[in-house]
Amino acid sequence: MNFKNILVEKNSALAQITINRPKKLNALNKATIEELHDAFKALEDDSDIKTIIIIGSGDKAFVAGADISEFAHFSVEEGARLAKAGQEILFDFVENLSTPVIAAINGFALGGGLELAMACHFRIASDNAKMGLPEVSLGVIPGYGGTQRLPQLVGKGKAMEMIMTAGMITAEDAKHAGLVNHITSQEELLPLAEKLAGKIARNSSVAISAAITAVNANFQDGIKGFDIEIEAFGDCFGTEDFKEGTTAFLEKRKPIFPGRNS
Repeated sequence: MNFKNILVEKNSALAQITINRPKKLNALNKATIEELHDAFKALEDDSDIKTIIIIGSGDKAFVAGADISEFAHFSVEEGARLAKAGQEILFDFVENLSTPVIAAINGFALGGGLELAMACHFRIASDNAKMGLPEVSLGVIPGYGGTQRLPQLVGKGKAMEMIMTAGMITAEDAKHAGLVNHITSQEELLPLAEKLAGKIARNSSVAISAAITAVNANFQDGIKGFDIEIEAFGDCFGTEDFKEGTTAFLEKRKPIFPGRNS
């Protein structure tokens, strides 16, 4: 896969996507969003890949926001189309990916950058990271899911404060609020992400995919998450992974999951 704005590396069951626009602090533009979609889609279709890490190039920013120059003169209709397309192409797409995605926040994650990190399945951060949704300081609101995902992660009150003040919070504050799971040094960020990815890869990719679907169902309007869980739980019983997992347990050995439904 050859891209202009991102780098994609594979190492066994792990893939790493690096947003590579260092002169723009890895800001998201239309081309980068489309490339990220294509990369995630290709990795999702690769049965050998069990986990994806996404990170920004350099040591200053994960993603410092959207490329404002692209939409500064948009009309009402163009603005709505921008948000809708972005959510469908990238942010909702990542959230519902069956392959787990870890955001390794290695610096500023602002605006669309924080929205991208929140669309991932969970987040870790370097101790120099700063996070925020500064959109109201530009006369607009978060448009890539920030008003929805941030309250889910940190609670309504904290989300309201972050959005209305347009301020940044530190990695320590983010961990305390539940926005990130772990904090480490810049040097240890990728090793920690890889360690967590390794733990994930040892488990059933089929079951993990089902778990992602069930967890996400809890946040979807008109869908009863408990019903989705019951259905997904039952479906697991018909998979090759379930047969291998239970057989290995009874035989007191480590399972070798085939990663197949049936």
